[in-house]
Amino acid sequence: MTFGKRLLLLMVIDSGIVSFSIFMSHFFLNPYTHVFDTKMIMASITLLITHHIFSSFFGLYRRVWRYASVPELIGIGGVVTLSILSTAGMQLLLYQDTYERALVVTWMLHIILIGGVRFAWKYYKTYGFHFSLTKLKESKEAAIPFVEGQTRTLIIGAGSAGRMLARQMKESEAANVKLIGFVDDDFTMRHLNVTGLPVYGAIKDLSSVVEKQGVNHIVIAMPSVEKARIKEIVSLAQSAVKNVQILPMIEDLVMGNISVNQIRDVSIEDLLGREPVELDMGSVSETLTNRTILVTGAGGSIGSEICRQICKFEPKRIVLLGHGENSIYTIEMELRNVYKDRFEIITEIADVQHREKMMAVMAKHKPDVVYHAAAHKHVPLMERNPEEAVKNNVIGTKNVAEASDANGIGTFVMVSTDKAVNPTSVMGASKRMAEMIVQDMDARSETRFVAVRFGNVLGSRGSVIPLFKKQIAQGGPVTVTHPDMIRYFMTIPEASRLVIQAGSLAKGGEIFVLDMGEPVKITHLAKNLIQLSGFEVDDIGIEFTGMRPGEKLYEELLGKDEVHDERVWEKIYVGKALNLNLDHVMDTIETYDSVSQDVLRERVVGIANGRVVEGKALLAVK
Repeated sequence: MTFGKRLLLLMVIDSGIVSFSIFMSHFFLNPYTHVFDTKMIMASITLLITHHIFSSFFGLYRRVWRYASVPELIGIGGVVTLSILSTAGMQLLLYQDTYERALVVTWMLHIILIGGVRFAWKYYKTYGFHFSLTKLKESKEAAIPFVEGQTRTLIIGAGSAGRMLARQMKESEAANVKLIGFVDDDFTMRHLNVTGLPVYGAIKDLSSVVEKQGVNHIVIAMPSVEKARIKEIVSLAQSAVKNVQILPMIEDLVMGNISVNQIRDVSIEDLLGREPVELDMGSVSETLTNRTILVTGAGGSIGSEICRQICKFEPKRIVLLGHGENSIYTIEMELRNVYKDRFEIITEIADVQHREKMMAVMAKHKPDVVYHAAAHKHVPLMERNPEEAVKNNVIGTKNVAEASDANGIGTFVMVSTDKAVNPTSVMGASKRMAEMIVQDMDARSETRFVAVRFGNVLGSRGSVIPLFKKQIAQGGPVTVTHPDMIRYFMTIPEASRLVIQAGSLAKGGEIFVLDMGEPVKITHLAKNLIQLSGFEVDDIGIEFTGMRPGEKLYEELLGKDEVHDERVWEKIYVGKALNLNLDHVMDTIETYDSVSQDVLRERVVGIANGRVVEGKALLAVK
């Protein structure tokens, strides 16, 4: 039905109700008297006109009555009351008298009929007109009869999100879905009904409620609860039923609207128990808004997310630099689709190993801030190809850093890794050497050079999550190198936001360290992912393959030779690393392609750990 037809229908219905109300009020008060007099007709006309005026003014004709609740009821009361007062004023003005009793009766009938019609429509759209005592019985705490093949849903959280979700689930309820009720830790709700459904008990009572009510589907509707608590609730729910879903966190919900369509499966991120990071919007905005920003490795997992976060601050232009044309094209199209022509989006296909190209790009765009995310990050691959780690991670960083210095760039932020601490791998060692170059550049440049260290990010192309998912999809087993292997994890958006925040805090020379929370055992991560995929661990299996070259059982964020200062921002610390002799790094850069891989591997790891003797040259052995 179009808005015009709907408006006409409501005005006709309301006109009939207004006329009927004033007629019945006179009839009740004067049943034996002729009521069609001039005063009654004038009162009817005034009431009718003012009702439509106030209904239009207060938006009563624009309300979606199937979602009506207390605010709509208050609105009806206000419109009717103002209409009656206007009619009383008209009577006083024309006849120097008012018919108080008639107006009071009219007011009551008016509210009852106007509200009754609308809420009858709401009931019809929600339940249809198949009312029976069954609906009343279902609101009690007695077990609801089980139907074979039925999805019996329990909502954890009877707050505003849970109530909104329950109403929408009722309205869209399929034949094989039965909404059972709630559990909630608010003791004041215990044994009460919410939206016609019982609150069975506290969250700790979940297992007994599931067993008693035959629940086979749980939805967690607590978007504003701390993530550590969500982690506990998810674990409890998963131990009770296999099918567990969750509403997005409050930061992901637009304008507070909760929708059945926003229910999603529990993800591995929900099990991290990490609170979302809050940015210092003022300092970040000052760094990025209306500035030129360049991101290397812009097509990668971290680089592309850094670009997404930067664009929220409306830069003057953003330069997406990467070696892979497909990944750069993908992030370019994504950003253009979201931001249209609000600022310039420029792409540069370039390799950070090419010094002249980096100089030309920096001279062409003159960025205010450079985020250097381009790097080789795969530990086993770099063990087998140490010369590539040196070329990309060490020489590439040196090229971008020197190009930034030569062109007077304001801030240079290098994305580093926890594997740079006491490295045992070529990848980690090459990133530590890159940090040394960045710190050395800061000591002799006007540009502020900083590095940001963090651990593994969930969902990145080099993380274990995509591998585990693929192995689960193939029926297993999931391969883990060692049963005691532990790693730090955070989500890609959080890591990227913290990198941007660290850049805004840069004074020069710092190695920022991100608070990664509690380390996660890879075995536990594999088990959780198997269960989230709807399988039992025994069905898929976990196979231990042995540690690979360059791997450590655990990672560190700071070495023993690094000073750990006070936190400079939420989840951001500064580690003041000792400067090592850069001559060894330069010597490696000049001669890396003239030695064997074994010698190069040993040399790179030795330099990063400060074990190379002063003046010792590389062995010229192929």
